[in-house]
Amino acid sequence: MKLQMIGTGNAFAKKYFNNNALIEQDGFKLLIDCGITAPLALYELGIGMEELDAVLITHTHGDHVGGLEEYGFQMKFKHGRKPVLYMADTLIEPLWNHTLSGGMTQEGLDKLEDAFEVRQLRAGEVQELAPNLCVELLRTRHIAGKKSYSAILNRDVFYSADMTFDRELLETLVRDRGIRRILHEVQLEGPGQVHTTLDELLSLPEEIQEMTKLMHYADNKDQFEGRTGKMGFLEQGEVYSI
Repeated sequence: MKLQMIGTGNAFAKKYFNNNALIEQDGFKLLIDCGITAPLALYELGIGMEELDAVLITHTHGDHVGGLEEYGFQMKFKHGRKPVLYMADTLIEPLWNHTLSGGMTQEGLDKLEDAFEVRQLRAGEVQELAPNLCVELLRTRHIAGKKSYSAILNRDVFYSADMTFDRELLETLVRDRGIRRILHEVQLEGPGQVHTTLDELLSLPEEIQEMTKLMHYADNKDQFEGRTGKMGFLEQGEVYSI
């Protein structure tokens, strides 16, 4: 399985694109989240939106779904097909009614299923998206009152998306679930009210830090090189074998 971060920045980053990840397994391309900057990020990497086989949405903030309007319109009007959209069943109604409907509603487009081939996922269930690629969504804490999910890819890679620190979850995943790679968001400075701070991640045992790569960081990431314990940063555009 290959991972390419088309963006590694947080919601306010200007130096980096939104934190969205391209997973490729046996030729199947899955984009995890499609934020405001995703269309430009893909363009700069030479990847056409029509090359994506599916998009997986973790929650409905703009840096994770803000590119879906262009994606849906490009696929409909340029390529004549509905793009596949995977998401938790609990996100379908708020994604359309509170995010996409204002810009996408027109004749023939009255609901999310008119623009996308929506495939519902249920948290806690391992579901196959393609041969040799499966995902399990985990409900994790982010914003009070808004549902948000992390993902386990192929049963051994944890992708945090946006979440507050959950030491018990991380330790349980490693100890009991056989997770061997953690791709975790990081807030480099300040209190972690809705995100996980670097100081919190540095409190993890070294053996967990060694399997952890950091993403969703601020534009001052370079100031923290060498200050992340056993953890390293995921770099924008680089392709990783995981």
